[in-house]
Amino acid sequence: MENAEKRTVLSFIQPTGTPTLGNYLGALKNWADMAREYDCLFGAADLHSLTIRMEPSVLRRNTFELYALLIALGLDPEKNILFVQSHVSQHAVLAWILNCYTQFGEASRMTQFKEKSANHQDNVNVGLFSYPVLMAADILLYAADYVPVGEDQRQHLELTRNIADRFNGLYGDVLTVPEPFIRKRGARVSSLQEPTKKMSKSDPNAKSYILLNDKPDSIVKKIKSAVTDSEAAVYYDAEKKPGVTNLMEIYSACTGSGYEQIEEDFRGKGYGDFKSAVAEAVVEELRPLQEEWARLLKDKAYIEATAKAGAEKASKIANRTLAKVMKKVGIWRV
Repeated sequence: MENAEKRTVLSFIQPTGTPTLGNYLGALKNWADMAREYDCLFGAADLHSLTIRMEPSVLRRNTFELYALLIALGLDPEKNILFVQSHVSQHAVLAWILNCYTQFGEASRMTQFKEKSANHQDNVNVGLFSYPVLMAADILLYAADYVPVGEDQRQHLELTRNIADRFNGLYGDVLTVPEPFIRKRGARVSSLQEPTKKMSKSDPNAKSYILLNDKPDSIVKKIKSAVTDSEAAVYYDAEKKPGVTNLMEIYSACTGSGYEQIEEDFRGKGYGDFKSAVAEAVVEELRPLQEEWARLLKDKAYIEATAKAGAEKASKIANRTLAKVMKKVGIWRV
């Protein structure tokens, strides 16, 4: 990496499907800015995606498209390390070692395991249970100082810290103990149909979310069908007007307008005018990203070569950490 004095940030995203507008405005949009301030590693966490059954061809396509999206976001593969998790075999090896330094009780307390088990009762697999340990390996392999995490992953980061502290307590200062990355707050984008819930691509109602590859016509239709209220007044009130507030969050994130300015601009106007403006703002916000993404997806050779180069860079760093860990625990290497 270019500057040894920069702190290291690692962030992964699973290729379980096309990210939503919520993923983009809440986090992905800020990744290019983050990459200018820190040494960054960005990865497509395809191994994590195996905890839920997917058609193999779908997983391969999702991973390829997600990797291309990372570049389309403006993440320069020459200045950042962009890679696919499974292309770096050290993740799986360190995960097994760390499994042996993770207590069953602390792993069983992970709330996400309980939630996903309830939602996928036909496939409660061991991988789903040990998912947080693989996440710990992802982080600790690269001596990441900071990891951006949402509330649903904060408990996993705490487990990572506990595992690192335990290992260091036994063998010395081997693993870097990561901190949560406190980033500039992105937009809090909610479901367009149930605005008290987070926007999610797993929602059975396709009108509730916008995918990053949705066509402009689809985006317009979804926003025009968004739930609001009967007051026909545009102002910010998350409790009384969650639907309108959600649209204001989206419009603000896309245009840079503050909430007071939005209220002033749409004073005396109906929701039809406001929704049309929000739809236009979203379409224009996503247009350059979609165009660059589509261009990259046509260049399979470039994406594959870039992914291979990224994996080689990541492997060099990961192997240094893994070699230290294996030596400490007594694994013989030749």
